[in-house]
Amino acid sequence: QVQLVESGGGLVQPGGSLRLSCAASGSIISIYDMGWYRHTPGKQRELVATITRPDNKRYTDAVNGRFTISRDNVKNTMTLQMSSLKPEDTAVYYCKAFIQSDWGTRHYWGQGTQVTVSS
Repeated sequence: QVQLVESGGGLVQPGGSLRLSCAASGSIISIYDMGWYRHTPGKQRELVATITRPDNKRYTDAVNGRFTISRDNVKNTMTLQMSSLKPEDTAVYYCKAFIQSDWGTRHYWGQGTQVTVSS
């Protein structure tokens, strides 16, 4: 069994910062591409940032320059440092990873963590 668990969401004022974390656990052999997505009610799930192995990073235009994605391949974790947050960043943030485990290789999703940017 493989699990992804996000943490670090919450309420923050516009212009503030938050750091999201995603931890993978289980019978993991290797983790390949990882990414953060977000979903707002009434909209499609949106890709926020991705990081490959090795560390090639890509960001959607809306967050480029404000968000930083990183990963720790020893701890099997991924983080999203979010700065200069805007109300439009409000969403449920999900982590996704392409993982090779004892049960094969496939994508896994976390359960999501709420980020609310409001004064």
